[in-house]
Amino acid sequence: MEELTSCKLAVENCLKTHTFSVAHLYNEEKTMDMHIHDCYELYYSISGGKQFLIDNKFYDIQPGDLFIINQYESHKLTEVDTHFHERIVISIDPDYVKRLSTAETDLDHCFSHRPAGFTHRISLNKEQQNRFLYYIDKITSAEGYAHDVLEQAAFLQLLVLINSVSSANGPEGGLSSYRYSRQVEEILAYINQNISQPITTARLAEHFYLSQSYICRIFKSATSTTISKYITARRISIAKALLDEGVSIAEAYERSGFTDYSNFFKAFTRAVGVSPKKYASLTVS
Repeated sequence: MEELTSCKLAVENCLKTHTFSVAHLYNEEKTMDMHIHDCYELYYSISGGKQFLIDNKFYDIQPGDLFIINQYESHKLTEVDTHFHERIVISIDPDYVKRLSTAETDLDHCFSHRPAGFTHRISLNKEQQNRFLYYIDKITSAEGYAHDVLEQAAFLQLLVLINSVSSANGPEGGLSSYRYSRQVEEILAYINQNISQPITTARLAEHFYLSQSYICRIFKSATSTTISKYITARRISIAKALLDEGVSIAEAYERSGFTDYSNFFKAFTRAVGVSPKKYASLTVS
């Protein structure tokens, strides 16, 4: 399998082949705002960096950290410390993982199991890091006769490793590593608890007895995105999940907190790449 050099190409190839793609990146790509996509994502940090914001959780990024992100979770990588930022990003079609699973082995567990206290991050020990990189090498070096079989075999072993480590990690693993201000933590919690209701900076300021300018400043400083962009990304994540459950478009946009269908349509189409109606029809099919 070709080792790609762009996350965007990896996602596009994953959706095209309905399997998975591997990107090995060394330099910082253009920083993206909070975003979601239709693929699972495995993000393995080799050199480390600053922070990951996934839904309402912050994570410091250390060498050997593996982040497991599903298709409903909005996420953003904050600015890294240096221009050199080595990592491996694997984009995976969710249906492909389900097809590879068996009645006795649910390989989708690490992506779909989100209990209370869940952490997206697993800090791999040295042996696990070596094993992870070994499987990546097996996948990207396979060529010639039966290369597809060898790629899938190595990918299966990789998923078994990740699910095994994820289960052993436990729901509380890594929670003590979150490092962000108490105020921003409370703001994020409030937004997510009230995401279906109208939320403005004025309302946040009134609730927390802080000025609007101060709230905007500390939120942007901690997350590298604005409050409005974060709220929009979270609402689109929720709308996607609802549409996947078969909820009507009208109900999905209302329950996710949008009050104007035109704004919902534009934001959803821009973030997901297809209109809500098209997305719903693809889900049904």
